[in-house]
Amino acid sequence: MRLRATVAAVSGALALSALALPSAAQADGGHGSTGSAAAARAAQAVSAAKTAAKTGARSVAPAAAAASTPGQLDLTFSKLTVNGGKPIVVGTTLTKRVTTTYTVTHAADVNVLAKDFFLDVSIYRGSFDDPTNALFSDAAPVCKAVSTTVATCKGQIAVWPEFDLLGNADATKWKAMGFAIDYNGQDPENPDLGEVGFALQDKLGSALLQRASKQSVNASPEPVKKGKTLTVTGWLSRANFDDLKYHGYTAQPVKLQFRKKGSSTYTTVKTVKTNNKGDLKTTVKASVDGYWRYSFAGTSTTPAATATGDYVDVK
Repeated sequence: MRLRATVAAVSGALALSALALPSAAQADGGHGSTGSAAAARAAQAVSAAKTAAKTGARSVAPAAAAASTPGQLDLTFSKLTVNGGKPIVVGTTLTKRVTTTYTVTHAADVNVLAKDFFLDVSIYRGSFDDPTNALFSDAAPVCKAVSTTVATCKGQIAVWPEFDLLGNADATKWKAMGFAIDYNGQDPENPDLGEVGFALQDKLGSALLQRASKQSVNASPEPVKKGKTLTVTGWLSRANFDDLKYHGYTAQPVKLQFRKKGSSTYTTVKTVKTNNKGDLKTTVKASVDGYWRYSFAGTSTTPAATATGDYVDVK
């Protein structure tokens, strides 16, 4: 009884932050995902509470428990994919949503499809115990039982730049974790965390988040006489998460490419480096009709970007 009282006391204190109002969830990267963020915090809170309760006690709650019993749920996550393994490219305004898929393996008496059972995956930066930032879904995942102990789930990670991103440091590799909480009839808005079942699992994988990029091009004059000089300009820019605007991407090598009219293949003519404003400018000799474009290969923080070819008529 003393152990249970300790767990309940710690859980009650943690619940204040675990199940906060939407505004607090927004500050922590939840924006429209209050349910997911709250469930994750609740699971984290119960876990922390039971860890704290180990002090001076010989044992804690059983490692595995039925869905109707408080404590650690016999449940694990595996086979997680985020955005099909591709980077999450985020701009400055629109909410970006990418698909997650994963498998959940659980004890036969853990009902992951129950109405008061919540599970999902999230990605975070920093440490598991004290993340710098975290991103959740803004909709519950859809899970399907494939056996009495296995379910496959499809969800999403949502990124709303205005609320979720702290700055350009968020353009990096994020870690993935899974969480589940069985409320056991408790009110999800105000549960007694000592009465719920929970599961937390770290090291499920990773996801790369990048700053969206744009590449433009303009070849002039148009038309141009054969043998005359053609000036090709452009601008390479990328999303800035600090002020939610696009700024020039400086000192980056960009390929100037040409596709002859009637051909489907671009050939690299030269490589040009962006200046301190992200601008590109170079000259070439006009020879035949065709399309000119700039193509940026990308970096770890910024995806590739290629301009739509600008057609030049050579007289």
